[in-house]
Amino acid sequence: QHLMQYITLQCDIIQLYFKGKDGHAEHPKQSDDSHYNASPDRCAGIEFDAIAPDEKGTSYFFKGDHLWVGFSGPAELSNGTFKDLDEYHHLGHVDAAFRMHNKKDSGDHDHIYLFLNDKVFSYYKHSLEKGFPLEIQQQFPGVPSHLDAAVECPAGECVTDAVLFFKGKDVYHFDIATKMVKKKAWDHLPNCTSAFRWLEHYYCFHGHHFTRFHPVTGEVGENYPKDARHYFMRCSGLGDGKKEPCSAVHLDAITADDTGKRYAFRGEMYSHRDGTHPFPITKSWRDVTDGVDAVFSYDSKIYLIKGNQVYIYKADAHYTLIDGYPKPLKDELGVQGPVDAAFMCEGEPTVFLIQGQKMFSVDLNATPRSVKREVSLPFTKVDAAECGADGVRVFVGSKYYKYESPTILSHSKVTPVPFKISPKEFVCTE
Repeated sequence: QHLMQYITLQCDIIQLYFKGKDGHAEHPKQSDDSHYNASPDRCAGIEFDAIAPDEKGTSYFFKGDHLWVGFSGPAELSNGTFKDLDEYHHLGHVDAAFRMHNKKDSGDHDHIYLFLNDKVFSYYKHSLEKGFPLEIQQQFPGVPSHLDAAVECPAGECVTDAVLFFKGKDVYHFDIATKMVKKKAWDHLPNCTSAFRWLEHYYCFHGHHFTRFHPVTGEVGENYPKDARHYFMRCSGLGDGKKEPCSAVHLDAITADDTGKRYAFRGEMYSHRDGTHPFPITKSWRDVTDGVDAVFSYDSKIYLIKGNQVYIYKADAHYTLIDGYPKPLKDELGVQGPVDAAFMCEGEPTVFLIQGQKMFSVDLNATPRSVKREVSLPFTKVDAAECGADGVRVFVGSKYYKYESPTILSHSKVTPVPFKISPKEFVCTE
């Protein structure tokens, strides 16, 4: 009896501790910095809560109240990138996320949707859209709450523009135009805690592994699952034995498309500059079967040059060769091929073509297109070149040279001090 009285007294003390002044239960106040104390390490082998790219193609990997930007770098707090998260429900995590593909509605296209319990949040350029959060059923009728994963599926890969929602073994195909839902059971697929569309392929993440699947049938690819740390992140000591030294790296071409996605080409392979795994060029540009000499992007198109020919692909959900191509490079740009490199600077209609020690500038707004200027360069041979926010980079072997602008490059008589290709940018080891 004394023991029972003692237990009752202790319970009363605990209840009083957790009650506020109004008599309602409340949790003890935690330090505002408490969520900084457990920054996760994805290379330790964790299970992501969600994965989604933004409107520029930068990938975000979510875990708890942290996220990773891209395929390398440390974790950071989610509310640092996605403002307002703490103002609504004090989000400690997200259940699922995807980037909307809906070009028929410019007010919805490329928005990131984040899901938590029965709520959905819509972000564009990392700002919460007015009117959100909403109930999931208001925005996506027929889609359940407490989701496990979600991924966009553009028309051509799915029958129509759609979103795939995962909950347990059930998959909900949501048609964006009609808002109709078809529910399927994919018992053969692991339970996906996140899903990701990457280079027109679809991946179900489970634990620290991933499995590729077909977005319509759910069919699983061969030789899966695979360790995500070897493909979707850069982890020291994992997979380094498969990488060549940076001193042996040389590029054939490099470019960035209109969304900011950057591609590096070598031989018959290419890699996304945000990733660590090379793919055959024919996977995205199926008609280009023997590598490339130069590549550049302009007006939602990508130009791939090989020998005397140029292939022009329209950039959409996937790349489509424009009718009538390939064409002779001379007819398209006024330069007889082959060329060694090509680049453009953002906001300018001029493409620069490098051939041996010569650089030609061509105005893409002109009709017909022809060389408007020719200059000599202080290089005997260039492998690749690109122009970005920090100027022009000219790649020669495993090194590159930096110039503030094409004008500075065109007036240069000697080469500046070179920089070494780094594993921070390319798949190699120091």
